[in-house]
Amino acid sequence: MHRTLQPEGWSRPRGYANGISARGRHVHVAGQIGWNAQQQMVSADFVEQATQALRNIVEVLACDGAAPEHLVRLTWYVTDRDQYIASGAALGEAYREVLGRVYPAMSAVQVCALMEANALVEIEATAIVPDASA
Repeated sequence: MHRTLQPEGWSRPRGYANGISARGRHVHVAGQIGWNAQQQMVSADFVEQATQALRNIVEVLACDGAAPEHLVRLTWYVTDRDQYIASGAALGEAYREVLGRVYPAMSAVQVCALMEANALVEIEATAIVPDASA
């Protein structure tokens, strides 16, 4: 359904793909933060916020019949690069718990702040659901 793009001779990335090729219906998910359905932040902890943001992405995808395996791109906006890196193992575990072993193309960017004052991470997503004929 999706094809991972890995240039010959390049080292294989850990936890993401250099590129993904897919055909089908596009589903774009706005940046999700670590709050629940009532827009209440679930925690002040970075990993817990990221986990909730990923859960929110899965819920939005489900509204159009999409699932984590359809993800082709994630963009992470974090307010503290060092915290993101230090949380690597716990973040990886939480990621696999919510999304499974799906590794789309990803970017992570440190920003000075997010629009929601208590948010430490925001994640936006793009998924492509294969055409019925594929």
